[in-house]
Amino acid sequence: MGPLSAPPCTQRITWKGVLLTASLLNFWNPPTTAQVTIEAQPPKVSEGKDVLLLVHNLPQNLAGYIWYKGQMTYLYHYITSYVVDGQRIIYGPAYSGRERVYSNASLLIQNVTQEDAGSYTLHIIKRRDGTGGVTGHFTFTLHLETPKPSISSSNLNPREAMEAVILTCDPATPAASYQWWMNGQSLPMTHRLQLSKTNRTLFIFGVTKYIAGPYECEIRNPVSASRSDPVTLNLLHGPDLPSIYPSFTYYRSGENLYLSCFAESNPRAQYSWTINGKFQLSGQKLSIPQITTKHSGLYACSVRNSATGKESSKSITVKVSGKWIPASLAIGI
Repeated sequence: MGPLSAPPCTQRITWKGVLLTASLLNFWNPPTTAQVTIEAQPPKVSEGKDVLLLVHNLPQNLAGYIWYKGQMTYLYHYITSYVVDGQRIIYGPAYSGRERVYSNASLLIQNVTQEDAGSYTLHIIKRRDGTGGVTGHFTFTLHLETPKPSISSSNLNPREAMEAVILTCDPATPAASYQWWMNGQSLPMTHRLQLSKTNRTLFIFGVTKYIAGPYECEIRNPVSASRSDPVTLNLLHGPDLPSIYPSFTYYRSGENLYLSCFAESNPRAQYSWTINGKFQLSGQKLSIPQITTKHSGLYACSVRNSATGKESSKSITVKVSGKWIPASLAIGI
């Protein structure tokens, strides 16, 4: 095959003339010994770059050829055609101004966009002879290098087991497939996780801490694959049942009482203390120096999460015995 060369004559021809030419043609099955093939150069192309659909094993004795966008040879898919006699170019409705056809049937697409990805059909027309004109169709799919995806979320702060979340893998990419990972592994089989038909959208029903992420998505086509950065949902949950430390409840008069309360919660819970039902203070810790028997009673820690609206509490019974006498005083030292 010789070097690419652009035809010296480029002109627009009426659609009536084009349709008349096409109406004289029949179908042609190319010989198996010289199968026409089409390859993209370069094989991986990014948006804004140029790509050449290079045709190999072009038959001899051609009248011309037509390029279509897609697999259907409809008029509105018609990009451009080349007529050998007169070396003329005809532009169709699908011509964007960025396509250039060469005399060897190759098609150059300049400044490629995502909309250019997909199937292309080359319609080859042989010259009429004693049996009439014959044609052949060859389909090629152009794949762009996949962009780095990102995950968008309908709600990054769902309440545990109460709200659904929709994750979408962006951008929408023609002729590509989508795949999802959770915690670096394939999605688990659970009714709480469902994918759309295209796999681009992931529905999470009733988010729990076990399926809060991190999530990643991948866009893949036959020539490249790109994975997103991980996204973890900020699950609002709790508070769980609180714990009070220390757990022992017997004291002697004169000792210092220190109690702390903790409950799992996101965001952090709000704490308050009551003694025998009477409010004492707000905070996670309670301290009473030199307690006496009058401090005996029911100590309760209450926790509340303002984001989830949930509350919980835990109580212990503290018993304070009579006055404690240091050993040094007891023996008269």
